[in-house]
Amino acid sequence: MTEPRLPTIADLDVSGSVVLLRADLNVPLKDGRITDDFRVVESLPTIHELRRRGARVVVASHLGRPEGIDPALSMKPIAEALGHLGGFATVLANDVAGESALSLARSRATVGGAKDPVVVLENTRFEPEETSNDDGLSDRLAALADCFVLDAFGSAHRAHSSTVGVTRRLPSAAGPLLLAEVEAFDRILGEPERPFVVILGGSKVSSKIGVIERLVPRVDRLLVGGAMCFTLLSALGRPVGAGAVEDDMVQRIRGVLDEYGNRIVLPTDLLVAESFTADTPYRAMDVSDIPGDGLGLDIGPETLQAFADHIASAKTVFWNGPLGVAEWAAFAGGTRGIAEALAASDAYSVVGGGDSVAALRSLGLESSVSHLSTGGGAGLELIENGTLPGIEALRRPR
Repeated sequence: MTEPRLPTIADLDVSGSVVLLRADLNVPLKDGRITDDFRVVESLPTIHELRRRGARVVVASHLGRPEGIDPALSMKPIAEALGHLGGFATVLANDVAGESALSLARSRATVGGAKDPVVVLENTRFEPEETSNDDGLSDRLAALADCFVLDAFGSAHRAHSSTVGVTRRLPSAAGPLLLAEVEAFDRILGEPERPFVVILGGSKVSSKIGVIERLVPRVDRLLVGGAMCFTLLSALGRPVGAGAVEDDMVQRIRGVLDEYGNRIVLPTDLLVAESFTADTPYRAMDVSDIPGDGLGLDIGPETLQAFADHIASAKTVFWNGPLGVAEWAAFAGGTRGIAEALAASDAYSVVGGGDSVAALRSLGLESSVSHLSTGGGAGLELIENGTLPGIEALRRPR
């Protein structure tokens, strides 16, 4: 049975209407300043399109994981960056769905000297009911607008009031960014052009075991790096030194290796350090030679070359997760090398996960891949489950 088509902005009559836009503006902050504006920049085309169509735009997003109201996680710097980068006026509501939000959303008057500014609501997670998809909060959010656009792929895997609850109360559609994400993942989950190569990194097998089990029957090669490789190496009885092994995952991953081991490529060498510090001495070692107290903190040059060769021959590639401790320069080489190999490839490529995206952006290579995803966890959950709560909510008729 074919799934219902996702409604789009073109299906909504937004001219003269107030549109509640759920964006993903959950960006990293340091001392109150945005350190990576990728998600802010990616949200702008949708805002421009809605305004071009004559809509008044009210933007909702969460920021971090506050326990109640936390001034350090106010949307103020995000609202300022949104206006600066977008070239339009913004005004920040004092609340999420209270009197300030309602007054600003429904007023067509000039605010702060600016005519019809984009209204930014306060951090949705300042409302304790947000994460429980509370009916009362959903009602109050719906009262702010005439229709709703979900464009927050990075939050679509959460059944919250601002992602799912509102869709049951307003005419709703998927924004262009969400549609692009769905189309990209549909392409790698459908009939990808082969060879199909997946690169997975990161610290824990437990966070990606469902993705591994879903993808490995479909791939030609699954390349595994990062600390998660130690659990796979342990399952094969190979030395891991002092690398962290998830003992409760060994048996399950051994079953995957028994069935699909010929498709899974593990590191043959690692950069092995004496301690878990940024400036620790290290050297490249064959995995069979890692001493008991050795810490593998990045893939080695032999492994990087092997991974790069698989990427070079691929026609479809998906990458999620760093190959080493990418925040430390000495152990970021594997992640950078994968980014460079992927940028040089002519494969259709989808990249997700903060460290993977950051590696490409730091090298100025973000335009060299086919699709740069705004949602790491959401992308993995979409692969594992085939859909997301926010997407399913849009497909249900009101």
